[in-house]
Amino acid sequence: MCTAPALLIEGTARIGAQRLFGPLRLGVAGGRITCLLGPSGVGKTTLLRLVAGLDEVTRFEGRIAASDARPLAGRIALMAQGADLLPWRDVLGNVTLGARLRGEAPDMARARAILGRMGLAQHARKRPHALSGGQRQRVALARTLMEDRPVVLLDEPFSALDAGTRARMQELAAAHLAGRTVLMVTHDPGEAARMGHAIHILSESGLATVAPPAAPVPRAVDDPGTLAVQGRLLARLRGREAMP
Repeated sequence: MCTAPALLIEGTARIGAQRLFGPLRLGVAGGRITCLLGPSGVGKTTLLRLVAGLDEVTRFEGRIAASDARPLAGRIALMAQGADLLPWRDVLGNVTLGARLRGEAPDMARARAILGRMGLAQHARKRPHALSGGQRQRVALARTLMEDRPVVLLDEPFSALDAGTRARMQELAAAHLAGRTVLMVTHDPGEAARMGHAIHILSESGLATVAPPAAPVPRAVDDPGTLAVQGRLLARLRGREAMP
């Protein structure tokens, strides 16, 4: 894996004549996890798709650049909302899909190792219809990690998991994503407080930054600092604390 660059996203996004967000300036530190929260409809998913170069509807006026001045194409892995698994391929086939689409020989040993760490080894030959929603989401995350890109975009990657599995997957993802530049959209204040080296809230009024807890990522769910930041985030998301 090459050195993960920092990202700078600055500009305004519009769909037709309607402004979706901006003007904003968001810096994403290299080799760190940046969490982005906010109410539905403010453009968080659109922002990820713009960074990934996949949005053909939104008009973005501004720039999205890497700190090393190199193009981002080919250096990004995106886990979109929903598992988006191919129903005719088994779990192993879905996890190794990226390599197959590029005409490369997939690293099957690495794929099996990732599935094993995610508790999916016994499901490797199952097709998506035979999995629970949480299992499908874990497969999608495994596929994203399998790509081994320096920049990773995650759109609510743990939303379909029960609380215990979500906590374990946060810890596993933090280990796999160490050293990568990660921008993660989440609606869960507790998740942001556990995972974020930097935490931002996107709203109609702009972008606000909330200082993360001092403990290293992933933070303990019952750590006082984690709980304090979780409470602050929830208060802001509910409009009980003024945005700066």
